[in-house]
Amino acid sequence: MIKANVIVKLKKDVLDPQGKALKTALSNIGFHNISQIRQGKVFDIEMDETNTDIAKKEIESICQNLLANPVIEDYDISVQKHSI
Repeated sequence: MIKANVIVKLKKDVLDPQGKALKTALSNIGFHNISQIRQGKVFDIEMDETNTDIAKKEIESICQNLLANPVIEDYDISVQKHSI
């Protein structure tokens, strides 16, 4: 079994209105030392695959086709093999 973790975030040069709203809300409740906060998505994926290279290629395709918008988002993939 393969377990993968995918983190999808807006590219650095893309405006993050949710992050800006979070920064303002945090400041309003007393957290004034936050200089920037950006919001993203995390996906935990389990696959019935034993080959980590094959799994990583499949997850890369999943990211490019569904989980991320490559025009405005970047993603990081980490893959680990687990025994059942």
